[in-house]
Amino acid sequence: MLKVGRVAIDGTKIKANASKHKAVSYKRAGEIEKQLEAEITALLKQAEEAQRDPLEEDDGVHIPDELIRREERLEKIRQAKAVIEERARARHQEEEEQYQAKLAERERKQETTGRKPGGKPPQPPQEGPRDKDQYNFTDPESRIMKDGASGGFEQAYNAQAAVDTDSMLVVGQHLTDHANDKQELAPALDAIPEEVGKPEAALADSGYFSKEAIEQCEARGVDPHIATGRMPHHRPLQERMDDLRGAEPPPLCADATPKEKMAHKLKAVAGRTAYRLRKMTVEPVFGIIKEVLGFRRFHLRGLEATSGEWTLACIGYNLKRLFTLQGA
Repeated sequence: MLKVGRVAIDGTKIKANASKHKAVSYKRAGEIEKQLEAEITALLKQAEEAQRDPLEEDDGVHIPDELIRREERLEKIRQAKAVIEERARARHQEEEEQYQAKLAERERKQETTGRKPGGKPPQPPQEGPRDKDQYNFTDPESRIMKDGASGGFEQAYNAQAAVDTDSMLVVGQHLTDHANDKQELAPALDAIPEEVGKPEAALADSGYFSKEAIEQCEARGVDPHIATGRMPHHRPLQERMDDLRGAEPPPLCADATPKEKMAHKLKAVAGRTAYRLRKMTVEPVFGIIKEVLGFRRFHLRGLEATSGEWTLACIGYNLKRLFTLQGA
């Protein structure tokens, strides 16, 4: 069992132990901050008036308690805004790198073809937090994420798994608070223990594709097979006939981009044969963990604690799989 060849890598959203209704958006946090500041100012004014006229009738309001309550809430709101702003800075840096890469790609195409690329040019990313950026008070490290199965949004974590295509054992796993998989290929490979060995190839869908992901795989001696776009469910008849005949795609030009090279690789017979194992390998693992083991929500909170839970869930799956393999 300690032999690993090709691994299929994917992620699934697991609900956090927190409701998305216990979150606040950046816009709403700003409104609450102003409201609390105004209320604190009003309470301080009442306290001054009470000191000047100590014989005034007590209305049952204990101003110091009311001040403490609002000051504590104001501090939490300001902490939430600070976290959202820090996340926005990290997001802007990532989006700026992607923007520059798109500009470079358009310039390369224009130089190669001598014509201006079609379509709208990429728009530069906007700095700063967005009004709908959110912070959850129950589990601040969880994020609002889109569930690919239901299409809805949940307070969740992104659980990653690397599954061996032969044994269907989970050979590496990690948990992240990133809503998408763009940065998760290298961590998924690094999560595979040395005792298991180094995989020969990595299979991943288009959510993982980037020039950096290809370079990270090659630097680790792993052959990447990463989709460059969404694969159609119903391919044209000619493509299916070529697949059955084992036809190879036409050769690439010498100055092909990494994306073009990867797309060409997956159209070749060897690439098609390898990549078609991805979905039938890793998707059943997530299905068994969620449907059979019933693991759909974390019990603990925070990235470190929930990472331990995800590891236990993968161990539980592996024990079931090992029992099946031993019986076979």
